[in-house]
Amino acid sequence: MAVYSLKYTLQLPISLDQAWEFFSSPQNLRAITPPHLGFEIKSDPEGLETTYPGQIICYTVKPVLGIPLFWMTEITHVREKAFFVDEQRVGPYAIWHHEHHFRAVPHGVEMTDLLHYKLPLGLLGRIAHRLFVRRQIEQIFQYRARVLEERFGKLPG
Repeated sequence: MAVYSLKYTLQLPISLDQAWEFFSSPQNLRAITPPHLGFEIKSDPEGLETTYPGQIICYTVKPVLGIPLFWMTEITHVREKAFFVDEQRVGPYAIWHHEHHFRAVPHGVEMTDLLHYKLPLGLLGRIAHRLFVRRQIEQIFQYRARVLEERFGKLPG
């Protein structure tokens, strides 16, 4: 059983309050997702001001050949200004568990993403992971880092 884990850390020159306000709003997801993925939130925008445990968010995303896929995640855990977790309920992965951690650091905030995921289809999923899935996920997080640094600036050092 191939369960993959990735960890990404980014420091930004903003307060913990500012970071939490931005990242705990699902409405900001589109701004930090590469446009070529065709990411669209399908959930009612009224319930998306902030994350809360039990929140269900529905999207479409086009990760392969522009083919739209339905994706539903649930916010399973939230500790305000510390972390939240989203887990896939329906979508392209067999397992998707994404932790978003926040902590104040000198002159800013450090954000750490811990991602655990598994692809369906056994051997075919493992081959797809090797050929393009891992690289695509890494590119998404690189894109996010670039967009966030353009928006909020870079932490010196």
